[in-house]
Amino acid sequence: MSIHTEDSYRHKGMRKQLVDLLRTKNISDESVLAAINEVPRHVFLDTSFEELAYQDIAFPIGSGQTISQPSTVAFQTQLLSVSKGLKVLEIGTGSGYQACVLAAMGAKVFTIERQRNLFFKTKEILELLPFHIKTFLGDGFEGLPTYAPFDRIIITAGAPEIPQKLLEQLKPGGVMVIPMDKNDEEQHQKMLRITKMTDSTIQQEEFGDFKFVPMLKEIGND
Repeated sequence: MSIHTEDSYRHKGMRKQLVDLLRTKNISDESVLAAINEVPRHVFLDTSFEELAYQDIAFPIGSGQTISQPSTVAFQTQLLSVSKGLKVLEIGTGSGYQACVLAAMGAKVFTIERQRNLFFKTKEILELLPFHIKTFLGDGFEGLPTYAPFDRIIITAGAPEIPQKLLEQLKPGGVMVIPMDKNDEEQHQKMLRITKMTDSTIQQEEFGDFKFVPMLKEIGND
């Protein structure tokens, strides 16, 4: 993959058009829209896809993974209710785009990727950008107990269940956004927002159907 870090007036103009589109798709959190406007999505795609980088579509990024469409990134981020200084754990670094959107909002981002080759490719891209993101190669189901607890946890892959270890690493009052498998023929997920109450009970809300790659345990080399 050739990495293209130039961010031209043309790229910025396309991002502004994307933000305008997201407003029509019920993305109303101005801090989310500002972050989408700031992060150069074309950097995370091969230069051959650059013309399509600011359309609201997902792309394959290798290792059987995808960069989610911007409306999905914005929707999950809006559900997460991020504010400056919050400690956020992301499960599934993927391209690194979601992590950068969170960092652009002022979050302290910790992100885990299970695919070794993708991890190193994305780490190289992230090091070229002005966001401070802590990256880890590992099993997302395990989380990062050393760095817990977290104010927010975002999962960017379809999960078969709510991982208990991640719930344990969420602060009381914290929020987790997770696409949960519906086990239907189309392999869709329902988007859940889980709030951990101060007595450690769980409040669960549901926000429509989505389609993500599956959340897997073992570390792969693809």
